[in-house]
Amino acid sequence: MRYIDLVNVKQGTASKHRFSNGNTLPLTQLPFAMLGFAAQTENHGGWYFHPDDRSLEGVRLTHQPSPWIGDYGSFLFTPQTDRIFDSSERGWSGYRPEDAVMTPAYLKLHFLRSRTDFELVPTQRGCRIRLIYPEGRTPYFTLFPVFGKYEYNLDKETGLLYASCDGVRGDFAVNFKNYIVLRFTSPVDYDLSRSGEDGCFHIVFKERYVEIDVASSYISYEQAKENMKQDLSGRSFETLKENGEKEWEEYLSKIKIETDDERQLRTFYSCLYRTGLFPHKAYETDKDGRNIHYCPFDGSTRQGLRYTDNGFWDTYRTEFPLLALIDREKYAEMLEGFIADYKEGGWLPRWPSIGERGCMPSTLIDAVIADAAVKGIIKGELLETALEGMLNHANNDAPDEDLGRTGASSYLKYGYVPKDVVKRSSVNLTLDAAYGDYCIAQVAKVLGKNDIAEEYMIRSKNYKNLFDAETGFMRGRYTSGEFDESFDSFDWGGDYTEGSAWQSSFAVPHDIEGLAQLYGGNEKLIEKLDELFSTKPLYNIGGYGCEIHEITEMAAVDFGQCAISNQPSFHLPYMFAALGDKEKTEYWVEKLCREAFSPDNDGFPGDEDNGATSAWYVLSTLGIYDICPGKNEYIRIKKLCKKAEISGKEI
Repeated sequence: MRYIDLVNVKQGTASKHRFSNGNTLPLTQLPFAMLGFAAQTENHGGWYFHPDDRSLEGVRLTHQPSPWIGDYGSFLFTPQTDRIFDSSERGWSGYRPEDAVMTPAYLKLHFLRSRTDFELVPTQRGCRIRLIYPEGRTPYFTLFPVFGKYEYNLDKETGLLYASCDGVRGDFAVNFKNYIVLRFTSPVDYDLSRSGEDGCFHIVFKERYVEIDVASSYISYEQAKENMKQDLSGRSFETLKENGEKEWEEYLSKIKIETDDERQLRTFYSCLYRTGLFPHKAYETDKDGRNIHYCPFDGSTRQGLRYTDNGFWDTYRTEFPLLALIDREKYAEMLEGFIADYKEGGWLPRWPSIGERGCMPSTLIDAVIADAAVKGIIKGELLETALEGMLNHANNDAPDEDLGRTGASSYLKYGYVPKDVVKRSSVNLTLDAAYGDYCIAQVAKVLGKNDIAEEYMIRSKNYKNLFDAETGFMRGRYTSGEFDESFDSFDWGGDYTEGSAWQSSFAVPHDIEGLAQLYGGNEKLIEKLDELFSTKPLYNIGGYGCEIHEITEMAAVDFGQCAISNQPSFHLPYMFAALGDKEKTEYWVEKLCREAFSPDNDGFPGDEDNGATSAWYVLSTLGIYDICPGKNEYIRIKKLCKKAEISGKEI
């Protein structure tokens, strides 16, 4: 059995702007590579592939981690014949999705209008494309724009095509460009090109069978050529395909499960594939063997590692705890890359997507660092630097709202983030800050800095400042100390992030015992959790002013107020076990895995988010869960499969 054959790369792609079944892309990409490739069926911004579409605009070179974040430095590759078009909106073709082959390591599509076969195998920083055009038609190969300014230059002597794109989102990617180089096996007859915002480039080949090498760099064309040499030179299409499949088999076989349920097996390995896509490498290796990277803070080239396309608000909960179990070396390398952002830009990353996007609140990289520290994944000088960065954002307001802890100074002054100082997410910002303080304490303890550890353990109890015993919820408070009188536990937004008081009030993973004491003991908190799971999924749009898709997804099923469709609810079923009632955890975890997940194109209950939701399913199937990253301990429950091994060891 090959694990790669169990993967449905389209799992979660049957999504729309208003309702997510994953919001994923069918990525053909090597594990954690710098880029990926996906069919573009119809471009609706971040939503550009749907499995039910029968149109095909091309194959996109993509970095997109989420439709809400968007893409950058992207190109669209499209074969055309005879009559050509200068835009993908007009140049699209019909295709038969049932005949397409989409796997992690190989993509094959047939463009019906041009009657052309398009095959692709990915590499770390590029790909090889194989095209078979029909006889009797002029073969064109088009680079369509996605967004940004495009420039093209065909070197007639070498036959190399140089192209660049500066399309990027956000304000923290100074002088960014994605430089790509294309090399063709067929002689180029001539080209037709237009540069600029809507620039496209058409190449006309002399032969109907063509292979194209593509290599990308964020540094220069020369580095792109070096990346091409490292990734592609001397390797056939078949060899590259075999190598890609081998890489994925190595990753997927890190966990081996046995089950009599074929759909469970396919769901498991489709999810495990998703955990191996993000974050993306953002470093390259120069001709002298040195790792170098584009620095988004000033546009310079720096030495060392860098990683991007990851939202810590989502991934700290499950993706990184899973990597701690299956790939500690990669985890350490990623952290070295993340910490490079602090060294070069002064702030640890929150949501980097080539540059910092600041998409979600809080600095949950604290948990990723703390978990790695207590598990011995990073140590020494790198951990010292990480702690320095953690202390910086814990005590200082950043110069931009996309950086650091929002409301840091007011949190220090009041012991919570007042709702009249920070207008949105004041409850979640406070709870995340308290948890972040706990994480700082754990890192300090590992480094032998006991005075810092003691100080921040005291600060980690600040979550208690928002607890309202009368309602049993965490509530927003003003600087005066008064709670907001206009409270409704079903109101989403306002003081809460992507949830209401129900989904947000139990986000105290570092001190569940202390939280239980606020309720009057473990049994009382268990009663509150029972109420959460039994309360109908009612909601008010609250502070959002309109319905957001996370609300719709929670209400579409009946798991009570447990919105397993979104990350803040991930730990809720596991709290029963943490409080001593393992049977309830096992009941809800089994029910959620069975009813909310599948290997199908609509196989997720909500946004997948960079491996976070997939990793929840993987860990839950294994019966092991890290409810508090930063503590070197796990909740163990009954496995949902017959047998499981991690790296050859039965669990």
